[in-house]
Amino acid sequence: MQRVPHQARTPITKDTADAELAKRAACGDDAAFEAIMRRYNRRLFRTARSVLNSDVEAEDALQDAYLHAWRAMGSFRAEAQLSTWLVRIVVNEAAGRLRRKKAQLIPLDTAMTTFELSSQASLADEPDQAPDLVAMRAQLRVLLEARIDLLPEIFRTVFMLRAIEEMSVEEVSQALEIPESTVRTRYFRARSLMREGLAREIDVALSDAFAFDGARCDRVVAAVLVSGRTDGLSTHT
Repeated sequence: MQRVPHQARTPITKDTADAELAKRAACGDDAAFEAIMRRYNRRLFRTARSVLNSDVEAEDALQDAYLHAWRAMGSFRAEAQLSTWLVRIVVNEAAGRLRRKKAQLIPLDTAMTTFELSSQASLADEPDQAPDLVAMRAQLRVLLEARIDLLPEIFRTVFMLRAIEEMSVEEVSQALEIPESTVRTRYFRARSLMREGLAREIDVALSDAFAFDGARCDRVVAAVLVSGRTDGLSTHT
């Protein structure tokens, strides 16, 4: 790999174009490749995670995919989107690991799923930093991640890229090398499964809504008894 002379390097900013970063990284500019990684780390980790269903394995796959991408950076052509090119490399790396492990994917008829992510967007409109709401959002995020993990892999990766990373149908089609019609079909099915799962969760949660037992019940009872005695309503001595 040809190294870029130190004096030829110019500062990298958040506005530096992908094509420029790729060109410099192909010539051995590690600062340029670091900028690429930081720009796309979350998207590519989520992509690997959607295939492998494991944080640890996804991180390992992402590291290997990055190394492969850096070695192959000279073959990148700027007419394609760098993010799409990287997603394809990560998917191939993760899928290869999955095949080697001969992992069993969750059958469609047993997949438990939830949730239309539009509700998450509505929470973000006016973020309230009250501790109870922060905790609620954290619990919701855990629930969402767990339910997305339970989607069959062919749906999960499309859902991750479309719903969470907000890639277009065309971008996902190019990244996964599948027809746009297939992207739409898998995304529609994933959304349906998520909605069905959410409906089940709501049915279970409704029975526990506005619970009034335990410490709350004891607190109210105690307060009323104290007030009753103070007001002479109680004959307790």
